[in-house]
Amino acid sequence: MTIREDIHDEHQMERLALKDRRRSLLAGTAGNLLEWYEWSAYAVMAPFIAAQMFDPEDRASALISVFAVFAVGFLMRPIGGVFFGWLGDRIGRKRVLVMTMMLMAAACFLIGLLPSFATIGVWASVLLLLLRCVQGFAHGGESSAVTTYVAEIAPNHKRGQWGSVSGIAIIGGSFLAFAFSAMLTGWIGTDAMSDWGWRIPFYVGGVMALVVLWMRRNMEESDVFENLDEETVKNQTISRKKVVLITIRMVAFTSGLTCVNYIWMSYMTTYASQERGMDVSAAYWATAIGQLICMVAMPFLGMISDRIGRKPMMFGFAVLGFGTTVPFALMVTSEPWTLAVPVAISLIFWAMCQSIFPAIQSENFPTYIRGRGIGFAYSIAVALFGGTAPYLNQLFVSLDLAWMFYAYVMALCAISFIATLFFRETKGADLNRLEL
Repeated sequence: MTIREDIHDEHQMERLALKDRRRSLLAGTAGNLLEWYEWSAYAVMAPFIAAQMFDPEDRASALISVFAVFAVGFLMRPIGGVFFGWLGDRIGRKRVLVMTMMLMAAACFLIGLLPSFATIGVWASVLLLLLRCVQGFAHGGESSAVTTYVAEIAPNHKRGQWGSVSGIAIIGGSFLAFAFSAMLTGWIGTDAMSDWGWRIPFYVGGVMALVVLWMRRNMEESDVFENLDEETVKNQTISRKKVVLITIRMVAFTSGLTCVNYIWMSYMTTYASQERGMDVSAAYWATAIGQLICMVAMPFLGMISDRIGRKPMMFGFAVLGFGTTVPFALMVTSEPWTLAVPVAISLIFWAMCQSIFPAIQSENFPTYIRGRGIGFAYSIAVALFGGTAPYLNQLFVSLDLAWMFYAYVMALCAISFIATLFFRETKGADLNRLEL
């Protein structure tokens, strides 16, 4: 064989390997998109679920309760993140992604089947809480596993761009939930949605899961995980103190990121319709439009980070999130455009970091603990600062203390800024040879 033929064969093998990785990337992120659709469906349907699953005589209390259940579901995410992260570090990322998909889909479908408060009383609320805990457990595992998986199969010099696909899945799942809910509400009307229509998005999620499970059956395992041997583990092993410091730094940065996410991704739709008098269907469409604009921007933001680095993007989010919280929140009225504009801009600020978050997380944890490290750090931050955000916002609004929540969001963005100071620049890092 000539040298030219040998080089040609090597290039051919590289192209085939890259094609397999892209196919695996599609399967992994399709499942993540569906997970986020199922997770977001609850937030989108919150006003209708409140009327059906809690005491309808006290509307304000019911809405606060439904967001409290939303927050409790998040508290299960660290448990799921740590458990499935540990499992993924032992048996591989692919198997965990199949398991979490099955759990999440089953819980989603069962929420659609739940009897109402009028039928079985408080047991409706209890069963809803239990199923949200199952969703939280599965979602914590899915988020950590897919973040780890996408980062590990990506080329080193394109990890930001490839990681943005995971962020697109987050937005895409939420966008599908909002767009589908908007179309459904416009088609059958608000009364029918409140009575039985709110269940349909959950049924749809359960059915779509079968397609995703079929796609994931042929995923390639991460080569970074497969190449992990005793010598590599020995070279990557760091002290427990260093692991704790990395985790604290990651939680601190994620606090502002996740709070901004859940305010503009889900809660402000409910706020606009319940507190500002915006038509429910119009509020759904306004949020969906803002999410779509953000989704288009994400791969470009990922590409930018591969050129200029991770830290400039992280600083940019923290500063812009801090400065726009109050004016954007006060901008929302009963007019749909007043919701669409701040949602789009705020989510682009959020996407400056979320698009590259798989890269940021994977480049700060060694392979032998990457799954459980990401699973715990990300899930605990989301549980404490993301899942509680809609509940706290609704609570402060009901007490006429909305300014306290604005201050809370700004404080978390400030914490994200301070945490960024302690991160190293890691763009292009080799995950098999991290310098921690």
